[in-house]
Amino acid sequence: MSDSWLFRGTIRTGDPHHGDTDALAVRGGRVVAVGDAAADFAADHVVDLGAGILMPAFGDGHAHPMFGGLEHFGPRIKGLASVDAIVAEVGRWAAAHPDEDWIVGASYDPALVPDGAFDARWLDAVVPDRPVVLRAYDYHTVWCNSEALRRAGVTADLPDPRLGWIVRRPDGSALGTLREWHACDLVLDRIPGRPTEELVDALRIAGRTFAAAGVTWVQDAWVEPEMVDPYLAAVRADALHVRTNLAFRADPDRHLDAQRDVFTAARRRVAAEGRGLLTANTVKFFADGVVESGTAAMLEPYCDAPHSCGMPVWNPEQLADAVVAFDAVGFQVHIHAIGDAGVRAALDAVAAAKIANPEWDRRPVIAHVQLVDPADLMRFAALGVIANFEPLWAQLDPLQTVLTVPRLGGKRAELQYPMGDLARRGVALSFGSDWPVSSHVPMEGVQIAVTRRTADGAPAPEGWTPHQRLSVDEALDAYTTGVAHQAFADDRSAGLVPGAPADLVWLDRDPRTADPMALSATAVLGTWLGGIRKY
Repeated sequence: MSDSWLFRGTIRTGDPHHGDTDALAVRGGRVVAVGDAAADFAADHVVDLGAGILMPAFGDGHAHPMFGGLEHFGPRIKGLASVDAIVAEVGRWAAAHPDEDWIVGASYDPALVPDGAFDARWLDAVVPDRPVVLRAYDYHTVWCNSEALRRAGVTADLPDPRLGWIVRRPDGSALGTLREWHACDLVLDRIPGRPTEELVDALRIAGRTFAAAGVTWVQDAWVEPEMVDPYLAAVRADALHVRTNLAFRADPDRHLDAQRDVFTAARRRVAAEGRGLLTANTVKFFADGVVESGTAAMLEPYCDAPHSCGMPVWNPEQLADAVVAFDAVGFQVHIHAIGDAGVRAALDAVAAAKIANPEWDRRPVIAHVQLVDPADLMRFAALGVIANFEPLWAQLDPLQTVLTVPRLGGKRAELQYPMGDLARRGVALSFGSDWPVSSHVPMEGVQIAVTRRTADGAPAPEGWTPHQRLSVDEALDAYTTGVAHQAFADDRSAGLVPGAPADLVWLDRDPRTADPMALSATAVLGTWLGGIRKY
């Protein structure tokens, strides 16, 4: 049983009818009173919020907790600023783990070398005799050494797979960089599986990481059926520190009916064993790839590759058929769509489901929404689509300036991440991190959504495409009640009102009155999940 709590100070309820209040009482894991009704509440714990603020806890509408947790079990290459630094860390880790046959790490920066083309020989210099496999931080690209290529049978004679590219040297041999699904899987499928205990540890690490950032609900946006057992083991071990919904990845190369049967059975099992922390109500589709590797699906060719409009993962008709099929059995659909053709195909698929199936509260999600043709902006609200943005991406950082803008060209680049355009059209917004692709800390995303400027202030003073900026309140709502709406958590989407679960975050300052360029420095002082303090 959770303790009772009384909070005094500035409380942003997130409820437009109540606004701010000065007291909030919690008992039995739920809010029981606010304002004057809470002022004299007898509680086990009384918290004076001081100069800080209490709010609904953050949600993360698109992340990969298990992948993020697993990054702690390999070379720590995330954030390293040069190829030499990455290679040195791989060499250090390999020397410290002589019994590990495969060396697996993740989240290197693809913008460190021209066109993101990394050479196997750089890794061979430190690990020539064991396979090394590193994933770029977009998780759509793999850099590996020669031994990994050899074990995977990647030779000059191997043609590119249907969904993927083998980056090659002039003589046709594999350079060491593999892009997108089938190419990456040539190597990834060879990596031995990890024991359940290690996967549970990864989820424990991920949950504590999110709780420390004030997050209490996460959409795991890429789940394979074999990941269900570790998730349920984490529930039984009390290792799942955030509410989590699983989105099963639909594969265009697997039989649709068979996938539907497997996902439906898994959904029933999770509903029976998830203890209110774990659900499995969503199916994930990748409509396309990513701009930085030239695989996002575009309506017009890439500027640097006039022969290519990218790489759709599903053709539009196939995507529509699959979305209709899963929608028909009550799965929420969650569609990764980066390029304007990918977004259009996702919208068309949702429209097909609305026509083919009886009406229900489907709350479809299109995630990332990087580039939208202006003609498609009105369709989001008309179709009831939730636009899930990863706000940290809406800045002119090196990924944009080195890889993305040159590939899109100036006119299309200015259309990216249309948060303001969609908000003004009444579209439901939710925010996520795509962690470990980018930072899991919501207040870092809030700062970018509000300023559209990099950490060093560029471009000053108005930011990049300033008409797409959101207010602080809009950004906070997207991370809180907006994600709750995506989660079908109607008892949380109304904000901190009596009866709502006590999923709370205590910040050290009020973001609405803080310097917008200092929002990322906001500290989390406490996080509560159902009235239980998790951080």
